[in-house]
Amino acid sequence: MGRVSRRVIAGAAVAVALASCSDVYRWDRPSATTYVVRRGDTLYNIAWRYGLDHRDLARWNGLGDGRFIVPGQRLALTGSVRTGSAGPSPSAPPGSPSRATPVAPQPADDPPPAWRWPLRGRIVARFGADRGARTGVLISASAGADVVAAADGKVVYAGSGLISYGQLLIVKHNDTHLSAYGHNESLLVGEGALVKSGQSIARVGLGPGQEPALHFEIRRRGDPIDPLTVLPP
Repeated sequence: MGRVSRRVIAGAAVAVALASCSDVYRWDRPSATTYVVRRGDTLYNIAWRYGLDHRDLARWNGLGDGRFIVPGQRLALTGSVRTGSAGPSPSAPPGSPSRATPVAPQPADDPPPAWRWPLRGRIVARFGADRGARTGVLISASAGADVVAAADGKVVYAGSGLISYGQLLIVKHNDTHLSAYGHNESLLVGEGALVKSGQSIARVGLGPGQEPALHFEIRRRGDPIDPLTVLPP
């Protein structure tokens, strides 16, 4: 094989590697109107993936508290999409006044918890940065270091089903606020566990660039907020 051929192949390999890295560490919300439930999915990790409030997702799909979703089930990701099989509604007779569907008032926010840092370390990527953070902050730490709960809550997701987060925990603190801990080496608690502020819940693993780091997020009604605006100095 000639030098030119080797260079072409090497260049292609680098391009593929860079493309795959950009996919792995891309934090933009996917664009879709429906989602088909996969094995291991929960209402919370689906809502997290699409930047939605889990209550909205449950309401749009008539899921009640959202505990019972099954693989293959199609969920609407907006309030304007119907996923049922009942067929189209009959047309109103000509001249009939149109009836606007009443919009349910948004429930009041729960007060935020008393946040604490999930570990001690240096901020290597701030909220909104392109380097593997964007929807949270990236905190450098020693591999295997303790990750603690940022506030009292309940673990609503524990697993690796969300691409770019690695081993991930999502903790529900109330109906408004969630926190997430990504790039873990191991998880010390499972779904359904009640955790206390400061309790060890995971061990730091490798983040972007194969450097030990924790990806930490806080979300209000599904929308990520800058943790540095609510964490203590």
